[in-house]
Amino acid sequence: RLLYRTGIFASTRVGVPVIVVGNISTGGTGKTPGVIWLAQCLLDHGFKPGIVSRGYGGSARNPQRAAADGDARVVGDEALLLARRAACPVWVARSRVAAARGLLTAHPECNVIISDDGLQHYALQRDVELVVIDGERGWGNGMLLPAGPLREPLRRLAKVDALVINGGALFAPESLPPGVPAYDMRLSGAAFFDVHNPGRQVGPGHFTGQTVHAVAAIGNPQRFFASLRDLGISFTAHAFPDHHAYMPADCVFGANTAVIMTQKDAVKCERLVGENWWALRVDATIDPALGELILHKIGK
Repeated sequence: RLLYRTGIFASTRVGVPVIVVGNISTGGTGKTPGVIWLAQCLLDHGFKPGIVSRGYGGSARNPQRAAADGDARVVGDEALLLARRAACPVWVARSRVAAARGLLTAHPECNVIISDDGLQHYALQRDVELVVIDGERGWGNGMLLPAGPLREPLRRLAKVDALVINGGALFAPESLPPGVPAYDMRLSGAAFFDVHNPGRQVGPGHFTGQTVHAVAAIGNPQRFFASLRDLGISFTAHAFPDHHAYMPADCVFGANTAVIMTQKDAVKCERLVGENWWALRVDATIDPALGELILHKIGK
C-alpha cells in the first residue's frame, strides 16, 4: 500500500467512480450479497453500474464477461452468481484494472464500477471503500496472516468510508474506529430453488419428513446452517473449504435424500448429475443510509 501511495507502483483511474466492496479478513463476510444490494441501489437512483471481480476459482486470466449462462470453472463461482443476480454487466480478470477497462469498452454506458472484493488491489484507484465485517466472527484473534485471519492491520479500517456489519454488531462501539460510519446488514431468505430447474421453488415445509443433507463451501458455513435451523429444517451438515470444486460424490448421500446448498454452491453443482438438490436464495438488507452516503461520495 505504501508503494502505491508513494507512486513507486502505478495506480490507475478508469474514468468513472469506483466503489470497492471488500474486507480485511479472510473467509466469508457476506460481501457478495452486499454487492448485489449496492448494484440495485445504484440502478434505483439512475446509475448504470458494472461489476468487476478477480473471478477467484476460475481459470480466466484475461478480461472477459461473466455471462449468466457461463461456467463457474472459467469465471469463478462468485462472479457467476453476480451475473445471475445483479442486473448489470459483470467482468472478470486477474487484474481488476483490466477487467474495468474491458467492461467499459464493451459497455460504455456504465458510469460507475463496483469492485467485488479488491480492497487490497491498489492498482485500481477507488472513490469509495466499503468494508464488510462478519458480525459473529469479527477479526478472530486480531492477527495478520498467517497467524490470524487479517489481510491488513485493524488500523486500516480508519481509512475506509464505511463499515457494513453483517449479522448484528457484536462489537462494543469503542472497538470500531471513530469517525467511520457503520451500517447494519442482514441476510434473509426462505425460498429454495431447484438447482437443475431454477424456476421451480419451494418453501421450508417441502423438506418436512425428508432426510436432508446440507452442504456449504463458503467462508462461514455455520451461518448458512444456522439459517436452515431457523427455518425449522432438520439436516446433517457437511462443510467444505471456501470455493470448493464439487465432485458428484460430494452431494450423493443415498436414495430418497434431499440436498440443500447455498446459491454459490448451486452455480457449481448445476453441471453435476443429481436429484432433489435445492439452493436457498438469500438477499441482503442494508441500512438505506449507506446508499445515501455512497450517492454523496460519488457526486449525486
